[in-house]
Amino acid sequence: MLQQWIKAILATAITLVLTWVLNTKQGDLPPFGRFLSPFGGFWQNDAANDFPTANTLTLPGLQQPVQVRYDDRHVPHIFAQNDHDLYYAQGYLTAQDRLWQMDFVAHVAGGRLSEIVGPARLETDRFFRRMGLPFGARKSLAAALQNPVTRTVLTSYSDGINAYIGTLTPRTLPFEYKLLDYAPEPWEPLKSALVLKYMAFDLSGRSDDLRMSNALGRYGPAVIKDLFPDYPRREDPIVPVGTPLDFQPLPVPAAPSSFRAAMSDKVPQHEPDAELGSNNFAVSGAKSATGYPLLANDPHLQLNLPSIWYQVQLTAPGVNVYGVSIPGAPFAIIGFNEQVAWGVTNVAADVMDWYQLKFKDGSMREYWHDGRWKPVRRVVERIRVRGQPDRLDTVLYTHHGPIVYDHDEKPFMTQTPLRHAMRWTAHDAANEYLTFYRLNRARNYADYTAALTTYGAPAQNFIFADQQQNIAIWPNGSFPLKWQNQGKFILDGTNAAYDWQGWIPAAQNPHVKNPARGFVSSANQSSTGPDYPYYLNWNFGGWDRGHRINERLARMTRATPDSLRLLQNDNFGINAQLMLPRLLALVPPAQLTAAQRQAYEAARGWNYFYEADATGPTIFELWYGTLLKRLWDDDFGPAAQAGEMRRPTQDRTNTLLLTEPNSPWIDDRRTPARENLADLALQSFQFAADSLRRKFGPVGPEWRWAHQKSTDILHMAQLPGFGRLDLNVGGGAGIVNATSERNGPSWRMVVALGPQVKAYGVFPGGQSGNPGSTHYDDMIDTWSAGQLDELVFLRHPDEKHARLRAAWTLQK
Repeated sequence: MLQQWIKAILATAITLVLTWVLNTKQGDLPPFGRFLSPFGGFWQNDAANDFPTANTLTLPGLQQPVQVRYDDRHVPHIFAQNDHDLYYAQGYLTAQDRLWQMDFVAHVAGGRLSEIVGPARLETDRFFRRMGLPFGARKSLAAALQNPVTRTVLTSYSDGINAYIGTLTPRTLPFEYKLLDYAPEPWEPLKSALVLKYMAFDLSGRSDDLRMSNALGRYGPAVIKDLFPDYPRREDPIVPVGTPLDFQPLPVPAAPSSFRAAMSDKVPQHEPDAELGSNNFAVSGAKSATGYPLLANDPHLQLNLPSIWYQVQLTAPGVNVYGVSIPGAPFAIIGFNEQVAWGVTNVAADVMDWYQLKFKDGSMREYWHDGRWKPVRRVVERIRVRGQPDRLDTVLYTHHGPIVYDHDEKPFMTQTPLRHAMRWTAHDAANEYLTFYRLNRARNYADYTAALTTYGAPAQNFIFADQQQNIAIWPNGSFPLKWQNQGKFILDGTNAAYDWQGWIPAAQNPHVKNPARGFVSSANQSSTGPDYPYYLNWNFGGWDRGHRINERLARMTRATPDSLRLLQNDNFGINAQLMLPRLLALVPPAQLTAAQRQAYEAARGWNYFYEADATGPTIFELWYGTLLKRLWDDDFGPAAQAGEMRRPTQDRTNTLLLTEPNSPWIDDRRTPARENLADLALQSFQFAADSLRRKFGPVGPEWRWAHQKSTDILHMAQLPGFGRLDLNVGGGAGIVNATSERNGPSWRMVVALGPQVKAYGVFPGGQSGNPGSTHYDDMIDTWSAGQLDELVFLRHPDEKHARLRAAWTLQK
């Protein structure tokens, strides 16, 4: 009897312990009992019926009924009777599909991940707070809330999100909340501001100032002038050289006579991806088959599920626009209406500078500037950490901005100097919301240029076309008025002459309208030629994509939307065309093994197209990349430096490889022998050929480019099993179809203007953020094949269309 009682007690205890364990988050592990529960777990997130045939929702806060039509891609077409209801509905419907995604991004940008996952993300949180993303978000939000139009938009959008959050129960929470064991909090406009600041960080949160200062300190100004020139030898700028100025330039501040670069020797980590870029182009009616302009855009960002973008149509009095929004922010960010179309690419202007400081003493409470000691502002950040006490982190601010790291430690992101103050345009107040509000409603070129005047960061190349036969492009944003190379190196923080002295007037930002060549385009290359009167940066994206785009556009006649779609999917490698013949000539086949000669012949027979099945790009990319490492690592790599340095640009490197065979930089100073260029080319090829043979076997189908590149679309929180791996796609970094391992065209759009606008688009994912939905990743195959969906653009809510699937009414 006693044994039975003991067994019963033990069984009860084990059951209670298991129940507690399975329903409690254990470290980084979710509460699997709740997550797997058939009553409230992730099984409840199945979305077999994405399209109720009829639905009426009663939502608190609406002023008048809103009609919503869903098409077969689950795109909502929203018809409201006023701005308040339009953005309320956009917030509600976006949250319905993407709540966890937008909430997660706001937590990242706000430095609040530790609240969700615990101390593992504490350094991430410290970094984003110290970089000033919440600081900049609050300043931009204050500017937006001062404007009655954007205040209405932001508050209505937040109210719509909160209306959706109010419908959720533990059973219906998005599955990521269940997996991570937390619940959404009320949305507020600050979160929308944080979402946009995260995009600003993604596109302009990198700097070479530290690495360039280290290189200058090691090699001196003559070497820097030679290896890091202020303008590339090969370039095809966005605003063509010789474009007449339509303004009188302001005087440019003179460079101080004491111009110097401060040195540092700290090597941080986690640099933003250098492959982020974009393409956009527009052709005039004279080059199109219809006589009306065509416009295309494909921003290149990290490929994630849920997708970065969310398609939506927004219709109310004064606006009928279709495009993609960023979940968590209102409006169409890229899109079109019946009169105009627009798109964006990243400018890569130098809008982040670092200042070396002189402190009065070890307390770091005062710094020397402009002949006097100035107080350091100290801001205490309280970071909540799941399962642990709150952490307090004090961030120091100067008049420049935050001192991201104020003592010796290993920074989170590479090129972040220690004890230096940061000046960044993303910290300044600007009303980007008003820009997109106006763009969504633009009717002509004047509306477009007026919209750009309130845009601050991140600087973007805004391309434009309208029904009135205009095409244009403005590299646009807040650009500091600098002297030449101000910010190429770390700046003297004690001298006011090194401060930013003002701003380039918005009307004098680079631009071109209706050029004689009949097209405008950008691919992150230099904004202008050397004839532009202001300094924007010394280093932009490579010329490859821009040059290839311009080559094809120059030849294009009677263009159709499909002409632009095919250009978006162009896989030709300009760099390979330039460099492969030179590399082949440097390698004598007689010095190769039989297996290596097979690879050599495969490379020699390649046509420079980065197709998924091609073997040429597999060989060339590994060969060329290995050669560059052998060329520069002894001079600019870890073994050569006291601090981290960047190596010369691809353009300067190619010039050396093509025309300077006796350059002293060719010798590998780490070896006793004196290498020449042929030695480096041979060694690099042998390494590439042997490595590929070990990986894939003899030269054959396994060497195909898609295998070597291996493009993956992962869940944005890196959750295994919720992404798509090893997509069969070509392209690559530096290719117009810029699909690399983890980055690529995040939205492809082509718009044909005319009496009845038509548009086509796709992104690599789906409208829903729910993995249980058929619309989680239903566009990936279309995207992978290089195809576009025709976009359903409705003029009124009762319009008949074969692709409409559901009609909803939202009412108060």
